[in-house]
Amino acid sequence: GYFDPLGFCKVGDYEGFHKLRSAEIKHGRVAMMAAFGTVFQHFVKFPFFDKTPAGLGALDEGAGVIGLVLLLLPVIGFLETIYWRDDLSKEPGNFGD
Repeated sequence: GYFDPLGFCKVGDYEGFHKLRSAEIKHGRVAMMAAFGTVFQHFVKFPFFDKTPAGLGALDEGAGVIGLVLLLLPVIGFLETIYWRDDLSKEPGNFGD
């Protein structure tokens, strides 16, 4: 069985439960990566980005926007579409590794 105390899924609706569980795990991973990124950007400055301000002020600078578009978005896209692809035949969060 599966644990659904608030009744978001119909009884026996494994596909709906699988979708909600996968979303829950993915949101948790995003939150953990955001927390890690907050600490990481405080201590580490990449070359060429040493004069870029930290935080949201980086989006006002050209180098900050380039870093977002050329570094961060491709990594996120790779993780979401290739590495963390959901498979209905496996339990949510089971990527076979």
